[in-house]
Amino acid sequence: MIVSVLISVLLALLEPGWPMFRGGPALQGVSDTQLPKPLKLRWSHQAKDAYESSAAIVDGVVYAGSMDGILTALDLMTGKPRWAYKTGQIEESSPCVHGGVVYVGDLDGVLHAVDAATGKGRWTFKTAGEIKSSPNRADNRIYFGSYDQNLYCLDAATGALVWKYETQGPVHCTPAIDKGRVFISGCDANLRAIDAVTGKQIFALELGDYTGASAAIRDDQAFVGTFGNEVLGFDLKKRALLWTYKNPTREFPYYSSAALAGDRVVLGGRDKIVHCLNLRNGKEAWNFATRARVDSSPLVAGGRVFIGSSDGLLYELDLATGKKSWEFNAGAPLTASPAAAQGMLVIGSQDGVLYCFGAGIQQGSGWF
Repeated sequence: MIVSVLISVLLALLEPGWPMFRGGPALQGVSDTQLPKPLKLRWSHQAKDAYESSAAIVDGVVYAGSMDGILTALDLMTGKPRWAYKTGQIEESSPCVHGGVVYVGDLDGVLHAVDAATGKGRWTFKTAGEIKSSPNRADNRIYFGSYDQNLYCLDAATGALVWKYETQGPVHCTPAIDKGRVFISGCDANLRAIDAVTGKQIFALELGDYTGASAAIRDDQAFVGTFGNEVLGFDLKKRALLWTYKNPTREFPYYSSAALAGDRVVLGGRDKIVHCLNLRNGKEAWNFATRARVDSSPLVAGGRVFIGSSDGLLYELDLATGKKSWEFNAGAPLTASPAAAQGMLVIGSQDGVLYCFGAGIQQGSGWF
């Protein structure tokens, strides 16, 4: 028994973790971790304002930013704070951990680089607009958008500007990175592919309306929901639309970013529904109704879908059928997205509570 537990712990420590929004550069929203059944509350941490951004989990540490402008590092197993770093308000910009540094943007338009071990600031970079975009990384570069209408590429070590690309609207989304290309789905109603090295546009595809969601990329295909009440699938090789999904009875925007698991595309809608579509043709596989809009982006782990709703519930759904197998009542809207690694799942709520679920029992809560 002890040996099996030790093996499980060692395997968990070898996981790549959940270092950024949607788990990885292509923003697919899928975790390789094995989550226990059922999930149980391990610990909670109370901040002084809401969690609207999503946590990162790397090497046994949770990194989370709240609206009070505090980026906090907490021990994954106990919830005990390790350090806190003061920024401007952190709204939807989720921490990105890369090379021992945590990167996060704030509503003052500043991107912060913070030492992951000590919580000391490394450097800052100021833009001319709010940063709601979550940073992404490739090699030694950091990519993010700003409400000054630019996509930025910075040197990860120094914060020096490598290039910036100007769009025709605020860059709200998190850029997706795949095969040397940076993809942004923007407020200018275009899905743009930018060369990651040069910052030059490769191509642009019309979305038909603006979007607050980030595009998920896999196998030279992209998937994103829009404020035009549609979910779109694109063939990036042919640079063409694959399919369009529209709810036949209800017209509401999609703010949630999609998860791509197997042949399924899963995302939440402001129609209060979690939608699961066939990746190949966009036809509905199933839907699950909540009691409020679903802005949270889903996480898929081991055939299980985890997603928050503004009804205050964290849901676990079966990926194959859409049937609910578990729920947790946070008592406040959940617009942040789940993060999962090392057998644990973390999500923050609008009343400033960060929850960690895994095996075992609640260990208490703390105020930081």
